[in-house]
Amino acid sequence: TRVPHAFRSQPNDTMSAVTMSALSVPVAKVSARGRVARHQLGATPAQLGKGNGVKVHMSRWKGMDEDISDDQQDIARGRGMVDSKFQGGFGLGGTANAVMSSSDYVSDGFKDLSKMKENADEFYISEAFMDKMTVHIAKNFMDLPRIKVPLILGVWGGKGQGKTFQTTLVCARLGVQPIIMSAGELESGNAGEPAKLIRQRYREASDIVKKGRMSTLFINDLDAGAGRMGGSTQYTVNNQMVNATLMNLADNPTNVQLPGQYQVEEIPRVPVIATGNDFSTLYAPLIRDGRMEKFYWSPTFQDRVGVACGIFKADGVNANDVEVLVRTFDGQSIDFFGALRARVYDDKVRAWIKEVGIDAMGSYLINPSKDKGKVQFEAPRMSLDILLQYGKMLEQEQENVNRVQLADAYLDGAVLAGQSGSSNTPQSSLMN
Repeated sequence: TRVPHAFRSQPNDTMSAVTMSALSVPVAKVSARGRVARHQLGATPAQLGKGNGVKVHMSRWKGMDEDISDDQQDIARGRGMVDSKFQGGFGLGGTANAVMSSSDYVSDGFKDLSKMKENADEFYISEAFMDKMTVHIAKNFMDLPRIKVPLILGVWGGKGQGKTFQTTLVCARLGVQPIIMSAGELESGNAGEPAKLIRQRYREASDIVKKGRMSTLFINDLDAGAGRMGGSTQYTVNNQMVNATLMNLADNPTNVQLPGQYQVEEIPRVPVIATGNDFSTLYAPLIRDGRMEKFYWSPTFQDRVGVACGIFKADGVNANDVEVLVRTFDGQSIDFFGALRARVYDDKVRAWIKEVGIDAMGSYLINPSKDKGKVQFEAPRMSLDILLQYGKMLEQEQENVNRVQLADAYLDGAVLAGQSGSSNTPQSSLMN
């Protein structure tokens, strides 16, 4: 066979190594019997193409081949990788800009509870709460014959009663690694994203179970993200799909597929725990007994005293004073006592500001130098009298919110703050 003239080696011509490597073609060796070895043919490697639906990674787009995200993230990743003539538009209005970035609706659901587990003795866990969660988690990981165990445990009750904190404490005590979602993640500018995120978080928790550790999907304030708070609440497509997705999880907890993936793959079952204030605002078929087990959390007096003792334990307040404090503010929620402890520090902070000066305050608080160091001052003294005094101040502020209600007065009759038409409140009027 004659070699083309362009490829003939000339005595004065030199070829670069790159050119030679580009022209070199692997040649299959022929055996003595005239057969070519099978592994020398240009076949696809055995590890590629196994099974149905597996992508073959043979291009520089390998990272996007493995991507399971939505088109918005793909658009953002592809910026600058395609010639500008194919992207359309420039600046912020160009098609290379995603409508929503992934950080707008994807957050890290993994929460490290190791430090909380180390200090578990410092916190109070209600026996009733512990019993309910422990039984629910255990039943979901058991194989009980001919028994349908509800997948979702709905913990609901009044505001500020410690539902989320108690749930976190129980998870830390049991060694359960929760994957957490908040109510804000149940809505998005893209239709279907919250439902997809629920499935992703559920599968993330299922992967933890595969590795030999208990896990749960923990949704905070479910009713705030998926419920209807009266006729003025807009019912969106995402609200509908969130309710439908949770119903599907409860009915098929071991077959949870992501959009675009239709292979039947059985995954470990993961219990779901949701908190809220009023589950009557949720879609009624979601909260039926077969899918959700309801638990109304109303802490007893002993529970309130136990939690409050944990709040004031570091300040040296004895249990008898804490009990008097809880009895005095009997109508307040548990988080009231946490706010009360923080309010006592106001005098110390005010004295520190006066010492360093208002102008120099920022240099101590934001990126302080080594010579200034971290802000430290002596903890304030917390006696029963001081706590009662600050507690009355907090109650007074609550009463002002309920009593004044300026918005109603403004909207009804354009009335100013004072009853006589003055712009001053009765408290700010001149004293005779």
